[in-house]
Amino acid sequence: MSQPTGDFGQETLRVRAGDLVAGRYLVTVGGTDGTDLALCPPDRRPAPRLAVDRARPFARAAAGPGPTPAVGPVALGAAAGDMPLLDREAELATLLGLLAEGRSVRLVGEPGSGRSALLAAVAEAAGELAPHGVLRLAGHRRSTADLLQDLYAAAYQGAGYRPGAAELPELLGAVGAVVVIDEVAPDGAELEQLLATAPECAFLIAAAPGSGGALPVGSRLEDHVVAGLSRTACLALTARLAGRPLDEAERAWAVDLWFESQGLPLRFVQAAALLRRRDSEVDALLAAEEDRLDLFGGAAAEDAYADPAVREAELRSTVPLPSVAEAAAPALLLLDGLTESAQRVLRLAVAFDGECPTAPHLPALIDVDHGESALRELVECGLAESIGGHHRLTGGVLEALAPVFAAERVRIEGAAQHFSWWLGHGSVSAAQIAAEAEVVLGALYADQAARRPEAVLGLARAAAPALALALRWGAWRAALDIGAAVSRELASPRDEAWFLHESGVYWFCLGEHERARAALEAAGALRGMAGDTRAQLASRRLLTLLQQIESEPVAAEPATQVLRRPVIRALAARSRQSASVLRGWSRRNLVLAASGLVVLAVAGTAVGVMGSGSDPAGGPGAGTTGGDSGVSGTLLTGGGASVSASASATATDSGSASASGSASASPSASGSASASASASASRDRSTTPGATPDRPSSTTAQQSSAPTTPVAPPPTTTKSATPSPSASTTSAAPTTPVPTTPAPTTAPPTTTGAAGGPTG
Repeated sequence: MSQPTGDFGQETLRVRAGDLVAGRYLVTVGGTDGTDLALCPPDRRPAPRLAVDRARPFARAAAGPGPTPAVGPVALGAAAGDMPLLDREAELATLLGLLAEGRSVRLVGEPGSGRSALLAAVAEAAGELAPHGVLRLAGHRRSTADLLQDLYAAAYQGAGYRPGAAELPELLGAVGAVVVIDEVAPDGAELEQLLATAPECAFLIAAAPGSGGALPVGSRLEDHVVAGLSRTACLALTARLAGRPLDEAERAWAVDLWFESQGLPLRFVQAAALLRRRDSEVDALLAAEEDRLDLFGGAAAEDAYADPAVREAELRSTVPLPSVAEAAAPALLLLDGLTESAQRVLRLAVAFDGECPTAPHLPALIDVDHGESALRELVECGLAESIGGHHRLTGGVLEALAPVFAAERVRIEGAAQHFSWWLGHGSVSAAQIAAEAEVVLGALYADQAARRPEAVLGLARAAAPALALALRWGAWRAALDIGAAVSRELASPRDEAWFLHESGVYWFCLGEHERARAALEAAGALRGMAGDTRAQLASRRLLTLLQQIESEPVAAEPATQVLRRPVIRALAARSRQSASVLRGWSRRNLVLAASGLVVLAVAGTAVGVMGSGSDPAGGPGAGTTGGDSGVSGTLLTGGGASVSASASATATDSGSASASGSASASPSASGSASASASASASRDRSTTPGATPDRPSSTTAQQSSAPTTPVAPPPTTTKSATPSPSASTTSAAPTTPVPTTPAPTTAPPTTTGAAGGPTG
């Protein structure tokens, strides 16, 4: 990150100004009377275009600020020699498999468990799982709205546009990527909103410390607990970072630490730093002994130089190892072994609420010329880590060192003036401001704790428009809240009115009209009391626009929403069967289901005929049951197995013959005729030349869904029954009397032939 050039003492502080489009509004930031708002003209509305190349399906889009490899062994699992992760192969394969299926995962665990390292390893290996590759974002101190904006900025081209709540689902719905986010603080409904706005993406997020509550019922996310490493992996990690094999005493000490820490990798990174500091003490003792031997000489010098490794081991045994309790909270022990530059950076980070500014700021803040080396030293000791474009202290370090450096907040002066000048400098880009938004807020908190309200007020006035133009609106709101509180403390109504006006614009753009109205009315009242007529008109103009927006008719929302399926590549390659209910069934289950359907078909035929009182060969009940349009036409066809051949002897043949029968009911039908309906119809069809062959179940389903003219079986020399109206008659065509024939009490068994018809 480049540092602005110029003389700090002679350059006048400037306020950043510019335009941006937020939803349907054109926002003019940095005006004389505050931010102005108007409906965006059509010619100013941007046309978002995907930044990823569809011709290269696995292209990776840069996400701007995010978890990027940095110096040191702790920075997202990357060491100086690209040290691979230890004891995480199974977890890596599991997470890749879940993402390949389009599922979203949240990594939870204690601070220092290696979630960020595992997250980065999965992101490196998941490049070919989705059409739009992997999008890496930073969730450190970002709200859900900030994360959605960062996701849009990673996937689409064009700066200065913040889509509204109505545009985001459509824009992000076209993105199919694996989204990797580190240190996500939102929980519950906010997290579900993030996933629902980008339904085509598979998310892999690491919960921030203090978050990770229970997921709501029906959530797309599933938790994956990141536990500590095994004892063997912890010992190997310590030896690798220490730069040498461990002796017996050190191995026993590391095993005790493993039991105490439950295998948290960060503890062993810090333990390796303690061993390196112990080695430096041993080297100092060995160098002093060699100087004495060189000075006095003699036979003792020749014996000492015979095997230096043995002498080094002897001297190492004289330097005690720290206790397990000290190694569990090693921040104070590691502080003594740091260089002066690293200690200054550490004090500054504690004063800034755990946030470390980037190296170009350090010379102006604490007079450190080699800031990169100081940051590297902190990272290698496990005291700091890289996230979101800058560094921050690791878990537990701020709490351990805050009492020690309590007076550092008072000593650090000039930070507010430096960042006020930096935010308004023309060479500083919006991306640089967005990357160090947390550092700017840390400077505000430090000056507020040090009781310097004038410095806080000046930095808040400079930071608010810069953060708004950088589209870090969560930090923008925090700066506005701090500025309004300090203005009330200083009894400055003009400044308080300015911050309230800016807050009204913020809520206006987010669609929170009630909160926007309250803030704008308060700003207008304060400006009127102060006699600032022009500024009061600016607030009233926004109130008029708000009233105009609220009077517009509300567009009706669509009754139904289209549910999209994930476009992850592995899912797209799967075959989607039409009948998912049969997926995973065994052959035995299919046979049992077919047998059950046959029994249901026979029972339905008898019940339908007896209930309607119609002739069994042509009644409506037989046609409905024999066609089986509700079961055979969908379930069996979709499953790839048909049971029509098994059911034709009892239900299908008689059903297909009687499906086109008369719709009228015969009052003279008897119970014996109902019991032998299938046998009578089968014999008539087998002996009648004009009988229609059996049809597939899908054809029967189509016939049963459309009105047809009933067709009776061929007439025989029997007395026909007089047709009578029935409640089930729905066809307007004339009905034909159904002849009845005496049927035997016991019907002979029938079998199904090869052609589908019954055989005697």
